Amino acid sequence: MPASSTAATFTIGGDLPVFRLGFGAMRLTGPPAWLDRATAIGIARRAVDLGVNFIDTADSYDLGDNEQLLADALHPCPPGVVVATKGGQVNLGEAWIPLGRPEYLRQQAELSLRRLGVERIDLYQLHWIDPAVPLADQIGALRLLQDQGKVRHIGLSEVSAAQLTEAQAITPIVSVQNRYNLTDRASEDVLHYCEQHDIAFIPWLPVAPITTATATGTLATVARRLRATPTQVALAWLLQHSPNVVPIPGTTSRAHLEENVAAATLSLSADDYAQLTKT
Repeated sequence: MPASSTAATFTIGGDLPVFRLGFGAMRLTGPPAWLDRATAIGIARRAVDLGVNFIDTADSYDLGDNEQLLADALHPCPPGVVVATKGGQVNLGEAWIPLGRPEYLRQQAELSLRRLGVERIDLYQLHWIDPAVPLADQIGALRLLQDQGKVRHIGLSEVSAAQLTEAQAITPIVSVQNRYNLTDRASEDVLHYCEQHDIAFIPWLPVAPITTATATGTLATVARRLRATPTQVALAWLLQHSPNVVPIPGTTSRAHLEENVAAATLSLSADDYAQLTKT
């Protein structure tokens, strides 16, 4: 993808235009951050002040408290701000466990509606496909929520291209949230599918920890030349890699939040982009 293929926004589902650098809210609650609530609320509000209008959460982040914190910070959401959430996975502190039984998905969506203080969730994502439940049953549960007016659009997380194709045959899928970054491109085929079908591709862990902790070689060189941080360069590469990409970096620091958002203004030369792509 040429370095010139950038756009400020991506329209999710044909009617939700979002700034192409979102915010992942997971770290605002629970360990390891343990932010005080006022600080966490301030970070969420600052993200919106900076122009971020796509915020990602899930019912399993701190047993729903992450959704509640966002409601405390943003409700009622300013016009154009999209708070996306996820259901279908539980975390009791030791492991992430897929749980995609239809009755559970319906229950969790109702709880998310209540915590977020909304009548309809703009983007509801299946957090992880449960291998013990037929995919058609899991997508069918989300489609029912959509038919009832409780969910506007449906997305998936951590899926293969084959699973995405199967889900698309049941109901339109408008977003995919897979792990993807400069050093981990295992989902490249899924990204290509999203490009072909006008689906938002939302990388979680958009900046690999090793990328910034031990920045060397091309990444460090480009960062120094542009007077930017390695994190900013890694995010700029994602934005220029595909117009469908909407990264959601998270942070517990207001300064890092502002640094991340500033990456959207960073322009990589065609040579920088090509060299980074080879890493």
